[in-house]
Amino acid sequence: MPAALLCGVLLVSGCSSAASSSGSGQGGGEPVSGGELTFALASAPTCADPQQAGTNDTIYPARQLVDSLTDQDPETGEIVPWLAESWEVNEDATVYTFTLREGVTFSDGAPVDAEALRRNLDGIQELGPRAPLALSYLTGYQSTEVLDELTAEVTFERPNAQFLQATSTPALGLLSPATLEDDPADRCVTVVGSGPFTLEEYRLNSFVRQVRREDYAWGSSLWDEPEGPARLDRLTFEVIPESGVRTGGLSSQQVDAIGGVAPQDEATLEASGLTLERRANPGLPFSLFPQLERPIPADPRVRQAVSLAIDRQEVVDTVLSESYRPATSSLASTTDLYADQSDLLAHDPAAAEALLEEAGWEEGPDGIRERDGQPLHLDIVWGANFGPNQPSLELIQQQLREVGIDVTLRTVTIAEYNAVREEGDYDYAWSNTTRTDPDILRAAFSAELANLSRVDDPDLEALLNEQNASVDPEVRGPLVERLQRELLEKGYLVPVFELTTVLGLDGDVHDLDFEASSRLQFHDTWRG
Repeated sequence: MPAALLCGVLLVSGCSSAASSSGSGQGGGEPVSGGELTFALASAPTCADPQQAGTNDTIYPARQLVDSLTDQDPETGEIVPWLAESWEVNEDATVYTFTLREGVTFSDGAPVDAEALRRNLDGIQELGPRAPLALSYLTGYQSTEVLDELTAEVTFERPNAQFLQATSTPALGLLSPATLEDDPADRCVTVVGSGPFTLEEYRLNSFVRQVRREDYAWGSSLWDEPEGPARLDRLTFEVIPESGVRTGGLSSQQVDAIGGVAPQDEATLEASGLTLERRANPGLPFSLFPQLERPIPADPRVRQAVSLAIDRQEVVDTVLSESYRPATSSLASTTDLYADQSDLLAHDPAAAEALLEEAGWEEGPDGIRERDGQPLHLDIVWGANFGPNQPSLELIQQQLREVGIDVTLRTVTIAEYNAVREEGDYDYAWSNTTRTDPDILRAAFSAELANLSRVDDPDLEALLNEQNASVDPEVRGPLVERLQRELLEKGYLVPVFELTTVLGLDGDVHDLDFEASSRLQFHDTWRG
């Protein structure tokens, strides 16, 4: 965690920065107001409600509808004011007191006040597993007390050091009290926030259309013109799953910007004079998560053999591009408190074979190992939300076969993936998660939260909670480093490569900004 993150951990007021939140930084003269922009998504958003959002393509449009208490500078990691003009945190990070700015309203006219904040945080608790990211940020949540119209005190039962950074995320973006009264399913197609855009139309698996809120005047302190409305009149997110169709649409100016640029298309787009913008995502790399309640991945020797058999550099060189890098830890290298542990992620197929022999898996006549007449077979489930997933996993499938492991790859939709995960119906699950704070490890592995690997490890649970108990990076850093190493040594995840967000932009699109989490903010974006 950069030291700047602690800007006023005990008292923050006016901790703003003149630094731009832009991850793109395209030039193009003086900004102009007006016009429309169509952004092509690689996968369909699953919900318009940011509190229920999970995938990046769901968060991109949802983020534009809501504001957050704070923002995070993508360059320095500093937490700065947004809806909250100041805040205080007690020494053990159990009590956070926020003072909200005056005059902010939701687009239905309701005030953004302390009572609205209380209802939002209480409401996330009521959503439960429908809000996996938001709920993990509120672990140990006890209550929110309204001290006065614009001051609220948020209390946790135990230390929650990551909460301040969490308040900068769209998952904790504030919704109108009227929206909070709606059924959670209804909130996935109609939602009201205080953000710079309002929802005009949401058509499942097709598009999300938003319009500028003309009276918006309370943006993040990182934005170019925080006290004014967005520059674009209208913003449309169009679902185009096929990477070639997205690329063709951008080249022919049928769309203005695209996400999920396929690695093989990067050079073509740049050669044609279009702009590529890249930002490495913090959080969990794309990884294989073993289901420890299944008999084969329950054996730590098998888990280590799987990791040793994978050639991460070959995956990057063969399937991806220079925009990506092999995983070197449990965390992506742009995450706060990341530690390089590439020594634990070496490619050593001979060592993998030795471990499998030790575990009793003997090579069979077809090259697939067997034990007690049963083949060494792994079922890997993956969601179709990132184009290179399939070729990456097909190469991993080949690499595992070289040491005698037979693999079935099972692709599912994002909705199906969540159901499979709940049921635990897999040997390994392929997944990643984006977040700047290393507490993403607790969200992924705590028995109280997602626990994709079905870990039952009291020592690990204690370490996960201990790292979240201190706001001091000198204390927290060694704990997070130990946690990253322990996850690798125990084989609780097999990191493969770090995700990079790669956008393709038409030449007249300017100031499409990356947030610290590599998600997108369109307030400052303009055409011209």
